[in-house]
Amino acid sequence: MLLRILLFLLLTCLSAPAARAQTPLAAPVPAADSGRVFTLTDMLTYVALRHPVARQAGLLPARALQEVRYARGLFDPNATSKYYGKTFKGKEYFHDWDTQLRVPLWFGADIKAGYERGTGTYVNPENFTAPAGLSYIGLSVPLAQGLLMDERRAAVRQAQALQGLAEAERRGALNKLLLQAAKDYWDWGLSYRQLALRRQNVVLGDVRFRAVRQRVIFGDLAAIDSVEALGELQKRQAELSQARVEFGNATLVLSNYLWNEQQQPLNLPATVRPQALPGPAAWRALPPDSVAALAALAQQIHPELQKSRAKLSQLTVENRLLRNKLLPKLTLDYNLLQAGQPFNPEKPASLSGAYLENNYKLGVSFAYPLLLRQERSKLQLNRLKQQDTQLELQQDTREIETGVLTVANNWQALREQLALQQQVVQNALRLRDGEQTRFENGESSVFLINSREDKLLDARQKLAALQAKYAQTQATLRWAAGGVVEEE
Repeated sequence: MLLRILLFLLLTCLSAPAARAQTPLAAPVPAADSGRVFTLTDMLTYVALRHPVARQAGLLPARALQEVRYARGLFDPNATSKYYGKTFKGKEYFHDWDTQLRVPLWFGADIKAGYERGTGTYVNPENFTAPAGLSYIGLSVPLAQGLLMDERRAAVRQAQALQGLAEAERRGALNKLLLQAAKDYWDWGLSYRQLALRRQNVVLGDVRFRAVRQRVIFGDLAAIDSVEALGELQKRQAELSQARVEFGNATLVLSNYLWNEQQQPLNLPATVRPQALPGPAAWRALPPDSVAALAALAQQIHPELQKSRAKLSQLTVENRLLRNKLLPKLTLDYNLLQAGQPFNPEKPASLSGAYLENNYKLGVSFAYPLLLRQERSKLQLNRLKQQDTQLELQQDTREIETGVLTVANNWQALREQLALQQQVVQNALRLRDGEQTRFENGESSVFLINSREDKLLDARQKLAALQAKYAQTQATLRWAAGGVVEEE
């Protein structure tokens, strides 16, 4: 659900307001239809749902969930049973049986219940019981080290922090993939536009060559003018051939992103065309408050920052564990005993004061390293890692903020360049039309009108390149802000 919402917001702001084909999410690649437009929406939908890298990124949260499950397994109840017996030359030496159920608790203690039976002539006196055996229920509590934090709780907390890290890595990988796909899509759209301009130029050159040849036949122009027109036509045909190659290569690059549900690669049909490059209606300004909002939002949700924060969270849990390791190991074990099995606390005599005072097994263990060099060293290493990660977070925060502002500045500059280049195209078109009128009146030459058309083509190509770059900058701005955009 999160992926679909993110993708919807991404597409609404990245896409230019052009006519788009209504393609279902799970639809195959558009069939070979000369009127079919393969939009940016279609493209990014395929990438997000079916691309192997996107699917790999989707595995990261599932792996992190299993890590949490694995860590929680440290708190699973544990049942053990052991029996040792010895009989030699028909003589029974001993029978020693111990069965126990141990249930770890979150705060570090363990509840245990069991049954033990030790009989025989040579049984260890410590394990000797009456023939009916001995049942017990007890508690093992750490009083110093392990009371506030232990390995089990640390493993669970670190695994939970790993979930945030995995989600950030998933979003980061998916955002990079979508950004590159969007850039390659607009490169494909630019090559399609350049191919269309080259075709138009060839048609104009062919019409002019035929007209000039007729005028040469009628004696209105010199024969050299037909040579000039033919040379220009051949040059444009060569440029058209190169444009076809570039468009074909761009189509192949875009096909790399397309996969079906069976994970088989797909190819774009040769007749499918991209949506139009963003026109003047899409060259909107960025409100200053929106840039500030994107920069502020990036500080909260950018994947790189979230990864650093998740690492800090893991290191914080580790720090608590290592500080707890400086305490001595002091553990109290208490077992309430009852003859026979099973232990039955419902009997009134079982919980009386006299019974509790005379039927128990008590143990206390203590251990403490005198120098604590290993523990103190690990703690200092952890603090150094925390400082390193904190500095990395500060640097990433600054770079991400600067990145958002830089892309926003590029956006504004491209808007100005697009407006100026559109005027350049209009001026070049007026000059070409004026030169055409002069040529028809016999006041110009084939060379001059060809020169005007070359400049017009160059101006249109530069405008198309700026339009594609503008569309790519839109995508880059959202990526710089962490891939989350606001709905228009």
